[in-house]
Amino acid sequence: MNDKTNNDAPEHHEAVAISGAPELPASIVDRFAHVDTWVFDLDNTLYPLDSDMWPKIDARITLFLSQMFGLDGLSSHALQKFYYQHYGTTLQGLMHEHAITADEYLAFVHDIDRSSLVPDHTLAEAIAALPGRRLIFTNGSREHAIQTAKQLGIDHMFEDIFDIVAGDLVPKPDPAVCARFFDRHDVDPSRAAMFEDIVRNLEIPHARGMRTTLVVPKPGQFDHREPWEVAKVVPGHVDYVTDNLGGFLQSIIAAKKA
Repeated sequence: MNDKTNNDAPEHHEAVAISGAPELPASIVDRFAHVDTWVFDLDNTLYPLDSDMWPKIDARITLFLSQMFGLDGLSSHALQKFYYQHYGTTLQGLMHEHAITADEYLAFVHDIDRSSLVPDHTLAEAIAALPGRRLIFTNGSREHAIQTAKQLGIDHMFEDIFDIVAGDLVPKPDPAVCARFFDRHDVDPSRAAMFEDIVRNLEIPHARGMRTTLVVPKPGQFDHREPWEVAKVVPGHVDYVTDNLGGFLQSIIAAKKA
């Protein structure tokens, strides 16, 4: 689970991987000049990819399956990953194959200690300074997003949260859930940008006209995502790649103020 993302991109594609305090080329900054809606994934995007948050959720999902089916931990974990890979979320697999309801599952798996999350003041200041609307688009629950954003000190910076329940329990990257998100929040994709750590979740937003940025680990940073979630090659539907989301946003904001 510690595969590292390859930031090399095809020649026709302009990938940007930055650390420290970046100064983006004017040609890139100009491509965000029209953006007035900023859309962020939550997990592993608004906090670092080496955070212990996802392992905690992962362990709760395994425990839920263990209690539901009476399986040992290894068997529950294997079943969990099978559902996740084949259905997009473990919840989808359980709903399709066992007709469970979502409320109990979502409350259980997101019942975690968030105290290890440390606010990133650079990122928080950058998000607060973005001109226009700011939204969270997550495959997690609304309550999880609220509590996580609160721990990060950024909960008050977002207009709203579109969670898995708002998407009728259908996860990203399904085209229908993306369309539902656009419609519910009156988002014009041609004037919006999206920031995500899962490459496949950017395909539909890019096709609809959004500026897309893939958030990746810093060099040497541990990555808790599954191997199939990690892009080995950056595809054309990813406009930019960054290992420093706060710095990336700061460069855009500075250019807009200039």
